[in-house]
Amino acid sequence: MQTVIVPLTPNLVRGFHAALDSVAREGRYLAMLEAPPLDAARRFVRNGVKAGAIHYVALVDDQVIGWCDINRPVYPTQRHSGVLGMGIVSGHRARGVGNALLSASLADADSIGLTRVELRVRTDNAAAIHLYEKSGFVTEGTCRKYLHSEGRYHDTLIMARLR
Repeated sequence: MQTVIVPLTPNLVRGFHAALDSVAREGRYLAMLEAPPLDAARRFVRNGVKAGAIHYVALVDDQVIGWCDINRPVYPTQRHSGVLGMGIVSGHRARGVGNALLSASLADADSIGLTRVELRVRTDNAAAIHLYEKSGFVTEGTCRKYLHSEGRYHDTLIMARLR
C-alpha cells in the first residue's frame, strides 16, 4: 500500500468528508464529533481555496485516509499566519502519513511566506504532540477545559511554529 500526498481537489472532497467524519466520530482528536454535511465541506474547501488555504490529502488506492490544512485568517493583521488542522483515519496512523502531510503543508506555508502556523491539540494526544514538536512546533499555553465530551473535560495545548 503506497501512500500518495496530493493537494485537495474538488473530486476528492467526498473522500475528505468521509475521512473527516471517521476521525471525528472517534471523539478523541477533533473538536467536532461528526463531520458537517457534505455541502458544508464543499464550501469549506471552495472558500479555503479562494482565501489561499493550504490543503493536502493522503491517498491509498485512491481513498482519502488523511488530510492536513492550513487556513489563513481573514484579518489583514493576521495574514502572516495560519491555523493548522489534520487527521489520519484509524488503521493508517503511526506509518508516516501524518509526517508526510505535515511536511508538504509546512513547505507550502514557508513558500508563501507564512511566519506563524498554530494549532490546538488535546493534551492526551501524545503521538500528535510528538509529531508537531518534531516539526518545530512549541507549546505556547494550555487551554483548560477547552473541550467537553462523554461527560469529561479535556485540556488542549496551543502550539505554534514560527519562522
